[in-house]
Amino acid sequence: MNLGDLDTIAVLDFGGQYAHLIANRIRRLGVFARIFSPNSPVEHLSFAKGIVFSGGPMSVYEKNAPAFNKDILGINIPKLGICYGHQLIALNLGGEVSPGKVKEYGISSLQIIKIDSLLFKNIPENSFAWMSHGDSVSKLPAGFSTIARTSDCEFAGVENAEKKIYGIQFHPEVKHTEFGDKFLENFVLDICGCKKSWSIKSYVPQISEKISKAAEGKKVFLLVSGGVDSTVAFVLLNKVLGQERVLGLHIDNGLMRLNESQQVMKFLQKEGMNNLQICDAGKDFLRELQGVSEPEKKRNIIGETFLKIKDSEMARLSLNTNDWIMAQGTIYPDTIESGGTENADSIKTHHNRVQGVLDLQEKGLLLEPLADLYKDEVRILGEELCIPKELIWRHPFPGPGLGVRLLCSDGKASGKSEIPELKKAIDELSIKARLLPIKSVGVQGDARTYAQPLLIEGELSWETLENISTSLINRFKAINRSVWLVGSVSETTFETAEQYCTKEALDTLRLFDSICFNFLIENNLYDKIWQMPVVLLPLKIAGKPCIVMRPVNSAEAMTANFAKIDQGLLRNSLWTKLKEAGLGALLYDVTHKPPATIEWE
Repeated sequence: MNLGDLDTIAVLDFGGQYAHLIANRIRRLGVFARIFSPNSPVEHLSFAKGIVFSGGPMSVYEKNAPAFNKDILGINIPKLGICYGHQLIALNLGGEVSPGKVKEYGISSLQIIKIDSLLFKNIPENSFAWMSHGDSVSKLPAGFSTIARTSDCEFAGVENAEKKIYGIQFHPEVKHTEFGDKFLENFVLDICGCKKSWSIKSYVPQISEKISKAAEGKKVFLLVSGGVDSTVAFVLLNKVLGQERVLGLHIDNGLMRLNESQQVMKFLQKEGMNNLQICDAGKDFLRELQGVSEPEKKRNIIGETFLKIKDSEMARLSLNTNDWIMAQGTIYPDTIESGGTENADSIKTHHNRVQGVLDLQEKGLLLEPLADLYKDEVRILGEELCIPKELIWRHPFPGPGLGVRLLCSDGKASGKSEIPELKKAIDELSIKARLLPIKSVGVQGDARTYAQPLLIEGELSWETLENISTSLINRFKAINRSVWLVGSVSETTFETAEQYCTKEALDTLRLFDSICFNFLIENNLYDKIWQMPVVLLPLKIAGKPCIVMRPVNSAEAMTANFAKIDQGLLRNSLWTKLKEAGLGALLYDVTHKPPATIEWE
């Protein structure tokens, strides 16, 4: 299959966290999508059947806003602007954009006011849509009309039907938008007239050709964590190049879950992957991480140490570096969240995107066969490669392992103890809530945030907790996630604690993580939850450690909903076991992504 022969939608990447998610959703419709710089020459886009302008972290009127080739607006093909893209189209065609009176981050009620618009074909007049913006279109260009709105956004959907130009303030590409796939389908299939001719199965030959070219005359050295991505990459490389040209290395970095490395080796060797080595480098990683608390610094140290261990292992095995190139199971969210595209904001640096890795990439010594795919596409590819279900559908586990699930601190409180306006809002809601004296990473309006979590207490339903969390985070920049108190051994205040990546702290986390993992298995919840990070906080209550559990459901890791486990089961079963094991308090993250990332740092 020649990709140039496919009907294609061009997605202009303005740095939004969802630029590639848009392409992913379009591919799921069976139509090929490619990412382009918004400053691309017109001739690079002339083949496309339609153009989508993505969201982005900037404001359209900022001096450092992404460069944009305005001639693209003159191409006579359908166009759809999403969020920032919607605002950019309006501004450049004579409209106006202003800071919104209300910054919308979360689910809004969308009302369609022009039901005969092709963009809203077969979509109910009222539905829910996901918003993530601070600015809004305040005046429409000539020739445009309003086709949808929310209570806080007058121009949530606009169109110039004659020129087939559409703009929407909400994000149809995220799962939170009720009819998101249908919006995109209407644009791609009906308005642009694309034919369904794309699938992962049809892409396998393209990936195989890419591997063969990149590894021509070389052998491949792959770092295998044992997670879904590296496992699929390992099997794929073996299939394309043969085991004699591939060597896998699993590095036990001392940051693994309980018995994780042993299980990885057992899984892969059972599948005949005998070209896999294991290296115990836990002491090396913990030495490098000694006394480090800043999240980004930790991630960079872990990534660079992986490369150092890789080099030392190649030397130990007497491998000639001139004969080998390195491979990774990198997928696209790793790149976009690390600020790896032209206009993206850096949310967090992934271990496989540190400078040493980028240097190898620049020299042509790095092979990443899955770098254009999302988690759901990788799983489909794994099924095509006949990898066993228990490997393909394992919960994702971050490359830095428990290193990013053990929050480190010098023991000093972070942030504010109280914010008057927030306290007033909490009192108006008649709930018991307070700021925690720590910070975590989030993503709002396509940009990185580092803010405090809000602790909510009391007998509250999941729906109530969800609404409270969304409402308060939208209103107050000082918080980017909310947690609910499942149980505590004491009514006393949480105290900050000095905590670093030591074996003792990691063993504590491993114990509680194992109890939580077994809880999922015992209650038939493992297959119903996509991932459940367990985070050891730098907090103590009555002298005992505190954790937060973060069960989420997702498909591609770019967006996620917090999973809603039965509250009685949490209190009567899980909390009881954790308390017996020495836990001081169990918290439960009740925040979607966005505004909170899946991992806490």
